Amino acid sequence: MFTFLGGIVLLIVGYFTYGKFVERVFGVSKRPTPAYTKGDGVDYVPMTNRKNSLIQLLNIAGVGPIFGPILGALYGPVAFIWIVFGCILAGGVHDYLTGMISIRNRGAHLPELTEKFLGKSMRHIVNAFALVLLVLVGTVFITAPSTLLYDLMGGHVSIVIIIIAIFIYNILATLLPIDKIIGKFYPFFGILLVLSAIGIGVSLLFSGKVGNIPELTLENLNPRGTAIFPLLFLVISCGALSGFHATQSPIISRTAQNEGHGRLIFYGMMVAEGIIAMIWAGAGMAMFYEPGTPYGTGLSAILAQAGEDPAVVVSKIATMLLGSVGGTIVVLGVIILPITSGATAFRSARMIVADYLKMGQEKMSHRLIIAIPLFLIAVVLLQLNFDILWRYFSWANQSTAVIALFVGAIYLYIGGRNYWVSLLPGVFMLMVTTTYILEQPIGFNLPSTTSQIGAAIITVILVALFFWQAKRQKARGIPLAEDLTGWDGTSDDKGYDFTCKGL
Repeated sequence: MFTFLGGIVLLIVGYFTYGKFVERVFGVSKRPTPAYTKGDGVDYVPMTNRKNSLIQLLNIAGVGPIFGPILGALYGPVAFIWIVFGCILAGGVHDYLTGMISIRNRGAHLPELTEKFLGKSMRHIVNAFALVLLVLVGTVFITAPSTLLYDLMGGHVSIVIIIIAIFIYNILATLLPIDKIIGKFYPFFGILLVLSAIGIGVSLLFSGKVGNIPELTLENLNPRGTAIFPLLFLVISCGALSGFHATQSPIISRTAQNEGHGRLIFYGMMVAEGIIAMIWAGAGMAMFYEPGTPYGTGLSAILAQAGEDPAVVVSKIATMLLGSVGGTIVVLGVIILPITSGATAFRSARMIVADYLKMGQEKMSHRLIIAIPLFLIAVVLLQLNFDILWRYFSWANQSTAVIALFVGAIYLYIGGRNYWVSLLPGVFMLMVTTTYILEQPIGFNLPSTTSQIGAAIITVILVALFFWQAKRQKARGIPLAEDLTGWDGTSDDKGYDFTCKGL
């Protein structure tokens, strides 16, 4: 229990200390944000700090900080270590730098930032990664909540009707101006997410099961014998580090009112997600342990009975801790999460394609031209078995995080700032993702030792290429931010001092 509570305290302290340090390294300025300089009434719309923060939390969360930590709970307290230090040293840095660099560059998405700082050829690779991630997430986040809703309603409503309803919602959230649906409803959904996590956490503390949470150990307690490295770092992504966040942060970088809000919106909401992950991991460790039995056998057995579906575990935990009524409310919150994240995944995909094609999105016809093919692809994917595709998602997700961390590192390198805050977690995760794809059956299926040696060699080569490119870009004088020369300030209705500092 003390490891569990200590981890949550460390996350909070991390926001006020390391988060502040990263903000100081980046250097916040009073330059105008894209919400004003590019205001279009659709994607570029100024919204309050509170709204942006809750929307960001909802966008990045989905079911990631719930399902992943429940699966990671099989490993024991080592999962807490990754959540806490991964969130503070990697995930928070990843989200903050991605969001803030996007603010400095017209609200650009990761592919465009990658082209600017890592080279044109990398943009095509990242575009492919990002679009595959987003369409896959958007589609899966239609099927997952539809199944949960179908079960919750006792099968009285056709699952086809439920899927159509979710599809209609996704279409509206993708096409309409961001302040019409997302800006109005997402803050309330974000509050529901927070309250659900608090309800589970408080109930867990006062339950007789909280003492079942193991104290700190580096030992792998997974009853299935699954190795910690590299799998744990892909099983738990949201809540520690997730490349999917790099596709979501630019949505809010286009609505932020000033750069000073960035630490709460980007770093702070990553920490909030880490706390949610800690709560669900702790619940997974505590609720199914029976004294006198090996750790994790109860949770492992329930997952096996449920076909490895964490949603069943979520439902059981919620009901055990909060009763049937409270448990139902929590499950409804879990249902809302993937629906909202799925919608913003499609919206982000539309924005990325629009940026790539340099197609303005003020006109509805332009939005439809891009969105219709995305939704048609989703309809086709709904007919497929996702088991194989989803296995590649974790690898593609964390590989995207590596790219985002390297973009952050090269930005800081060019600016003469402490780039190690981004490069070190990037190098670690590069080793993780490379080892994974080399040793797993979905990759090259090599022996573990061979995979780790190969990953180490590849990592050294790519880090060397990073420094070569960083020096090259710095020598070329790549501008770190959008040139605001000629902007007359007519979009500013808040009276900010937009003196350009700290670039």
